[in-house]
Amino acid sequence: MLRQLNRLNNPVRLGLRYYSTAEQQDVVIIGGGPGGYVAGIKAGQLGMKVTVVEKRGKLGGTCLNVGCIPSKALLNASHMYEDAKTRFSNYGVKVGSVEVSVADMMKYKEKSVNGLTSGIEGLFKKNKVSYSKGHGSIVSPNQVEVTAADGTKSVINTKNIVIATGSDVVSLPGLVIDEKQIVSSTGALSLTTVPKRLVVIGGGVIGLELGSVWSRLGSETTVVEFTPRIAAGADGEVAKKFQRTLEKQHIKFHLETKVTGVTKNADGTVSVNTESVGGSGHSGAIVADVVLVSVGRRPQTQQLGLEKVGVATDKAGRVEVDENFRSNVQSVFAIGDAIKGPMLAHKAEEEGIACIEYLHNGGGHVNYGAIPSVIYTHPEVAWVGKTEEELVKEGAKFKVGKFPFMANSRARTNDDTEGFVKMLSDVATDRILGVHIMGANAGEMIAESVLAVEYGASTEDIARTCHAHPTLSEAVKECAMEKPIHF
Repeated sequence: MLRQLNRLNNPVRLGLRYYSTAEQQDVVIIGGGPGGYVAGIKAGQLGMKVTVVEKRGKLGGTCLNVGCIPSKALLNASHMYEDAKTRFSNYGVKVGSVEVSVADMMKYKEKSVNGLTSGIEGLFKKNKVSYSKGHGSIVSPNQVEVTAADGTKSVINTKNIVIATGSDVVSLPGLVIDEKQIVSSTGALSLTTVPKRLVVIGGGVIGLELGSVWSRLGSETTVVEFTPRIAAGADGEVAKKFQRTLEKQHIKFHLETKVTGVTKNADGTVSVNTESVGGSGHSGAIVADVVLVSVGRRPQTQQLGLEKVGVATDKAGRVEVDENFRSNVQSVFAIGDAIKGPMLAHKAEEEGIACIEYLHNGGGHVNYGAIPSVIYTHPEVAWVGKTEEELVKEGAKFKVGKFPFMANSRARTNDDTEGFVKMLSDVATDRILGVHIMGANAGEMIAESVLAVEYGASTEDIARTCHAHPTLSEAVKECAMEKPIHF
């Protein structure tokens, strides 16, 4: 319960009434996304007194509410629609006319989101995690002020503070996102109709996933990318073959192309103005009904009171932390998108657990060399460890193994053979340095390789491990073999 504070620095500041928790917390976590809520649950499991502060009104952060989860729901639904429309008849399934209801699809998406959100609240209760709804800001190294939606303010006293506020979308200079015609990922997840023409600015994970959703549903989709390639971070060979696969799905690409502005036209369309910055770039206007801006994200570290207590940040606004996630202020820690590293939900989760373990007993560690990345298109692209380009740049001596899904029996029976497995290993030790998969369910299959990298396994370790038959995972085993059996 809350009790009124008689004094807090300036007791009459703005005439506000302040409240404080009756019992000091071991840790207060600002942000209820994947990093924050997982850290909160872990703290509760360890018997710590913990409060999670979240301003959205729903737990789960960007990932659950307007990111990972709703996008995967739409990717699943749109894939089913496309299969019903174009592939079911191949398997003797006659469905007649197939239509899409965007409204019903959005209801399905919201049902998925709401069910998971309420599930987190249930886990909080189970693990005795306090949940404070409102905007959290740091007013002292051991106090977090919470401003509720109605303006009511309260203060939570705590031994430690963990910043887990995630990230937000960024736009291009002079380009205003209205979430109607010029949309971010948030708006692209809530369109009420299928745009006839969609232009995606940015060929990264978010742009490719959401571009795939609306392309499947009928949009003429064009991706405009500033660099010479799509899927930054993925292995170069994989990225090239991935692009060719998406082109076969009728997604157009303009690489080495700069967007100079977006103009709204009198007829209700918008024109994306471009200029070439390379040999294959596009110059001129591309007319669309909706423009999706997916050019990156930035940490949400503003209005947290960091400057009041002297928490150091870098030029990008990320909190500077040591190997234990501690900032220059001893009681203030940060994880997830608020610090350096890939902006991935599972990376934030691992950091949240490691940070809490450090606070509890001085332990906690994250192996950043064993964090997987996944693009949830169809086929999926997933990888862990080094790319071939990175190894070449490092001057490493390595071997390359490849195995196509065309030679995998389960992929053949599923009529889903696009893609391959690529494995990179050290010439001298045979230790696995990187694994890259393009294919159906690549995001699930990569887990085996993540474990292999985590434990420093060799290709022989995987090659000598029995895999069930017939499964897609056999492609990973055969890729690891000195000489594959089926290719």
